[in-house]
Amino acid sequence: MLRVSNLTTDDPALLVQLSDSHLFAEAHGTLLGMKTRDSLQKVIELVLAQQPRIDLLLATGDLSQDGTLESYRQFHELTRQLDAPARWIPGNHDEPQIMAEATVQSALLDPVVDIGNWRVTLLDSAVPGSVPGYLQAEQLHRLERSLSEAPQRHHLVCLHHHPVPIGCAWMEPIGLRNRDALFAVLDRFPQVRAVLWGHVHQEIDQFRNNVRLIASPSTCIQFEPGSEDFKVGEQAPGYRWLRLLPDGRLETGVERVTGFEFQVDYNSNGY
Repeated sequence: MLRVSNLTTDDPALLVQLSDSHLFAEAHGTLLGMKTRDSLQKVIELVLAQQPRIDLLLATGDLSQDGTLESYRQFHELTRQLDAPARWIPGNHDEPQIMAEATVQSALLDPVVDIGNWRVTLLDSAVPGSVPGYLQAEQLHRLERSLSEAPQRHHLVCLHHHPVPIGCAWMEPIGLRNRDALFAVLDRFPQVRAVLWGHVHQEIDQFRNNVRLIASPSTCIQFEPGSEDFKVGEQAPGYRWLRLLPDGRLETGVERVTGFEFQVDYNSNGY
């Protein structure tokens, strides 16, 4: 575990979350008709315009659509424009071994970060060959250890899969399969302030037992909130910012690119 900045425990920390970029090795690779590399670049340009200083960048899974080494290299190259320390976790479309190869000799996959008066713990909920997620015993032990070792800090826990129902019937079977095991750990530690995830390609912000539960847009296609069946939304690509305050409060919001036009192509390669 490494500190990523010179912030003191009295300083707020500004985090940016990019999620579900679904990059391809090919520069013009498309997902349902959207050029995912172009949409990520537009989101990064928006972040650059709005966030002059970023203390930590979180990439919460599905960085790649095809799991290629080149797609991860491209993600790394694009996000380095933000000039901030970063951490990645895999999603169901990622190839963890290839991701590890792409990040060798870096701290990008380090799972625990102390920043300001907070600790951020990143969990791997991806299961090879599976769309739903599952936290293996090793991940739950990592979480328990991270929480136990820093009782004086406020905690943000990150993963890829949604651990609660989000109101989209088609997504219910592909969330975190052992959510009860996750909350059995979290419920034991009052210093947990928030859980953050990707995967759902839409904005979620609610509470459970005074813990904030947050999900965020994709940097490419969006999923229509409240949909019974798979449906792409008309919302533009975006990102989430989080301001972690020293007293444990969390301020957060979603920003989306403007003037973005996209015609979904359900006949192209699917999600």
